[in-house]
Amino acid sequence: MSAFRVADELKRRHPLQRLDAPSKGISGAAHVIGLVSFYRSFKFLVDNPNIINYSFGWHLQYLTVLGLSISTTCFTIGLLADMTSSQQLFTLKNYLALVAAPIEIIISMLYWGLRAIDRELVIPPDLPTPPVMADLGFHLFPTLLLSLDALFLSPPWPTSPINPRASTLSLMISTAIAFLYWFWIELCHSRNGFYPYPIFALLNTTQRIGLFALSGVAMWAAGAGLRWCYRVVNGIERDTVIEHGEDKKSK
Repeated sequence: MSAFRVADELKRRHPLQRLDAPSKGISGAAHVIGLVSFYRSFKFLVDNPNIINYSFGWHLQYLTVLGLSISTTCFTIGLLADMTSSQQLFTLKNYLALVAAPIEIIISMLYWGLRAIDRELVIPPDLPTPPVMADLGFHLFPTLLLSLDALFLSPPWPTSPINPRASTLSLMISTAIAFLYWFWIELCHSRNGFYPYPIFALLNTTQRIGLFALSGVAMWAAGAGLRWCYRVVNGIERDTVIEHGEDKKSK
């Protein structure tokens, strides 16, 4: 392989990426599938209105729908990058995925975990349980799609050189997102007189603060876990050396 072809390959795809991205092939198809899934979830909310549709904040009171909105934005930009081969859009998609993927993982863990304990911790008693496919569309498919995108269609988080404060910065960002959501649902509660998730009404202010602080740490841990999976699946980047399992080669 000529030096020009090697340079072009490295420009088009990071050495640790499993699949070509951005591209009109698998990457483009994956983002289209994701967007169709997200569209069906939003359509379900419109086609099946309830009290939340007419309350302050609409369904954006739910962390699930906020996460779905971020994921939709992420995959839309990813698809545009696939269609235009834009590295700038691809980079923007990857930065959004730093937020979207951990949020979706936490949404799935919290929803299915709490629902296993008591359905009425996450679904108000006067609202029906969503049909199975709709439930999966909200609380599982986004996690799978964002995680697969991160593992196979994205470069490492972050690429070399690694900021020595990256872990601390990620924890701060995750905690900030958790508390911004808390402020948002408290605003919605002041207008609507109810919380979107029944579990919030069962907790006092101190307990809610603890819950959101714990959620921020959990989101940080989810991101760290996803990066660890990336290293296991794709290898490790150390300055100017790429390590694929037992093999090492220079860039």
